[in-house]
Amino acid sequence: MKLGIIGLSGSGKFTIFEALTKNISSSGNKGEDRIGTIRVPDQRVDVLGNIYKPKKTIYAQVEYFLPGKSGQDIKKNTDQNILSRIRNCDALIHVIKNFGKYGLKPLNPYNDFLSLDQELIFADLVVVEKRLERLELDKKRGKKTDQEEIFLLNSCLKKLNDEIPLRKCHDLASSPLLKGFAFVSSKPMLILFNNEEDDENSPDSMGPLSNEKCMIIRGKLEHELAQMSDEEINEFLSEFNIAKPAADRVIKASYEILGLISFFTVGEDEVRAWTIRKETKAVDAAEAIHSDIKKGFIRAEVLSYNDLMNAGTYQAARKKGCVRLEGKSYKVQDGDIINFRFNV
Repeated sequence: MKLGIIGLSGSGKFTIFEALTKNISSSGNKGEDRIGTIRVPDQRVDVLGNIYKPKKTIYAQVEYFLPGKSGQDIKKNTDQNILSRIRNCDALIHVIKNFGKYGLKPLNPYNDFLSLDQELIFADLVVVEKRLERLELDKKRGKKTDQEEIFLLNSCLKKLNDEIPLRKCHDLASSPLLKGFAFVSSKPMLILFNNEEDDENSPDSMGPLSNEKCMIIRGKLEHELAQMSDEEINEFLSEFNIAKPAADRVIKASYEILGLISFFTVGEDEVRAWTIRKETKAVDAAEAIHSDIKKGFIRAEVLSYNDLMNAGTYQAARKKGCVRLEGKSYKVQDGDIINFRFNV
């Protein structure tokens, strides 16, 4: 899972990136793209590791991408070149300034959100218009054109001209025919209000943002947390009334907006978490491990994590009838422990 971090200048997105990834930079150079990869905390992996004592325990991972700004664009709020570099991200984290409430310039989080969201819409509008122009030229030259693609692109054009981001149009955002365009406004979005250290409240005026997936984060405070030892972290969390570090909460929310779940493979060699989308069929989940497993799929031996915990051991769960054999069309559930049977 790759998450792109965006925000207007001064929103604190560099602070947020470092807080989430613990990738602290002393140079302060904002001109370079930055990537940070962290493991997804999952207590179930810890428990399974204690049961099987494997040679390797592998957690799911999430990658954060923060596009840098070139010297000529550093003073601009947005840059189309930056937006083009987030097209391969699975979702976006939009950081909005909600600190400095007593400064000279009044805060307006909704206007800040709208300003950048319109940039996303415009970036996609340019892509759609260029593609439609190309298809029209192909048509005049006698080349065969895909009428369904033209219909979908015109539908996108209408929505974008009406200033509606494509993430609000599920049929368009999820269309296989449009996948290759990687529209930036179609990506699921998590909004982070970057607050003062002592402020846990949402902005006074949310407006339409109340319909978006939003979270409060105290950026500077979380940045300090990212530089502490485990012992210091627990004391810090208690002092500032923080249930979990921001990194954990952001990952959980990111899974939710993307509709992701985890299944597990276990054994003496390896205990591993795999990330897939909800409603994924067993045969497609097998491909997450290796294409050969999907190709030679026979059956999936499935045991839910909760059933394993209730039974105590895999053998006891099998005796209780909790271990099931499922076919290709079985929809994998969050927490399933799966052994794929295949032959190639």
